Amino acid sequence: MDIALLFEMHQPIRLKKLHDFPPTSIPNNLNDIFDNHNNKVILNRVTEKTYRYATKIIKNNIEKYNGFKVNFSISGVLLEQLKESNKDVIKLFQDLASSERVEFLAQTYYHSLSWFIDKKEFYDQIKMQADSIQENIGYKPKSAENTEFIYNNDIGCFLKDMGYEVVVTEGVDYILNGRSSNKIYKNPLCGHKIVLRNYRLSDDIGFRFSNKNWEEYPLTAEKYSYWINSTPGDFLLIAIDYETFGEHHNPSTGIYEFLDYLPKEILKFNHLKFANISEAKEAQDYYDVPPWRTISWADERDLSAWLGNPLQRDAFNSLRRLYYYSKALGGKILDTYRKLTISDHLYYMATKYGPTGDVHNYFNPMGGYEKAFHSFITALDLLGLKIKEEVNEKLCDFLRYMVLPDELCFYFNDNGKNLGRACSLSEFLKITKNLPKNYVEKHREDINRWLLDTLMIRNVDEVLRKCPNIIKN
Repeated sequence: MDIALLFEMHQPIRLKKLHDFPPTSIPNNLNDIFDNHNNKVILNRVTEKTYRYATKIIKNNIEKYNGFKVNFSISGVLLEQLKESNKDVIKLFQDLASSERVEFLAQTYYHSLSWFIDKKEFYDQIKMQADSIQENIGYKPKSAENTEFIYNNDIGCFLKDMGYEVVVTEGVDYILNGRSSNKIYKNPLCGHKIVLRNYRLSDDIGFRFSNKNWEEYPLTAEKYSYWINSTPGDFLLIAIDYETFGEHHNPSTGIYEFLDYLPKEILKFNHLKFANISEAKEAQDYYDVPPWRTISWADERDLSAWLGNPLQRDAFNSLRRLYYYSKALGGKILDTYRKLTISDHLYYMATKYGPTGDVHNYFNPMGGYEKAFHSFITALDLLGLKIKEEVNEKLCDFLRYMVLPDELCFYFNDNGKNLGRACSLSEFLKITKNLPKNYVEKHREDINRWLLDTLMIRNVDEVLRKCPNIIKN
């Protein structure tokens, strides 16, 4: 049986606790909404405990055991932070890549929910991260995952169209319906290969390793390798947060020793061998995940970790609408917007209870879900004000590139007859040329309100004089 170890690496760019700021002290500069000090403190701590120390253990084992292979999925925003202050860790990953036994997967650059914002943004973030992996580590990703293993058939096919023939996601019991997660499946729509995480064996390390009340405590590499040896299947994926080694489980628990001895113990069994994700063999069965059953590896294996309550959905919808304005403006506006797409911001707003709620609280730096919501909305409000300022300064460029989402387009109807729709000023100008003569005058009030509310236009004729080349060829 093939054993694939996949380590997830991500550190968010956290917001300041903006909910605590009095109105007169709310930051005016977009750079100042992020908690740069705390982000650096946490990054340096995790780097020392995990990214540096654990990676040296893996590097030594790669050199020691010819049959040892591992896989990493690193968010682009983490690579960006490491490149700025911990370049020696980048060098460690370059060394791992040169071994040709370590695979680096593609994922969204900002570890975001960009798939649900806009498909073009999802494409851009996947490409940005893959390019960053190639530029900084020297490896061109062959396989892919979406943020937090979020997956459905459409996501898988989209990634296949981007050139990734193998996609990783969660082995969900109700999707498997009695089948094993330890085999290769394929997408029923487009046939790409799907590697499924064995969540039970993964969580034994990720969540239960240091739990002294667990009936299997303490977990040793020898014991764990025997469990794997007795597990039926063809391809076993163990996927966990890399921070498991030294950050989530303290070094005093023996987690480093577990990582160090695991390759030796597994390779004692002749029929077990380590594998890279892209080595997944041909699939024999389908893993069918329609969009209305979208899965992930978090909480109840769905989207509720980020979109499970009204506050999260309201925050996400506000975020999504700002995308189209940010994309049209680009530059610092788009960079800030993308940092706000980091999924952790929504994760902090979850209202979960029991062990799941404990996990959310462990990661939450904001002091509660309501405070996380208010800080996030404050950040969005500031971004909205900056968008308005920049639109006024760069109106012609903005209107040339601005394309609205469906729900903000203007729909032309006359007595129930659909006359078309306009999602940009260019489309508006083209369609109004062909409308009945009295239509525009009849609906002038609605049209003017739409132009002002969505495109910030008070007078079309004045805009056309100022921006003569507004209509794209």
